[in-house]
Amino acid sequence: MAAGRTVLAGVLAGVGMYIWTSIAHLLLPISGAGIQEISNDETALLTQLRGTLGDASGLYFFPSVGLKPGASAAERNAAMKNYDAKLAVNPSGLLIYHPPGQQSLTPGQLISEFLVELLESLLAILLLAQSRFTTFGARVGFVTVAGILASLPTNVSYWIWYGFPVTYTAANMLIQIVGFVVAGVVAALILRSRTERVVEA
Repeated sequence: MAAGRTVLAGVLAGVGMYIWTSIAHLLLPISGAGIQEISNDETALLTQLRGTLGDASGLYFFPSVGLKPGASAAERNAAMKNYDAKLAVNPSGLLIYHPPGQQSLTPGQLISEFLVELLESLLAILLLAQSRFTTFGARVGFVTVAGILASLPTNVSYWIWYGFPVTYTAANMLIQIVGFVVAGVVAALILRSRTERVVEA
């Protein structure tokens, strides 16, 4: 399998994956699966968040465990016992916070997303090039399995440990896996051998 064709297949597969994920996130309802909006006096909550967190962007875990940097093992164990008591009477979760001034769908975000999907596709197709799969179906299947593997670690782990909604988790896994299917189809079409093309003709 020529290196040039492999790289070309990886690049075009990345473009195909990016087109699919753009459609999925911008045009299809699946992108919002499992996400709810705050309906009860959002303004008061936003004001409180701004007053509490200010301009400190970050990922916040609540309620706080109450551990200081460099805490000993004994302090950690004691804090976890207290944390279970907090969980029993308080809401809990994760909060991604940004101060006012953010923008949605910036060129930087779109370009970064494309580069990530381009890298994913290139790696998957480079692995495919090292395999012995030669048929169209086998090549698409190989890349699809790579997509399933890529979708599992964060999505399922976040569902297990942080309580991400099942519908949100499933929707994001589906978007990722279909993206790899698209990449696999594009790559398999480009990597067809001359013999395959003659047979089809």
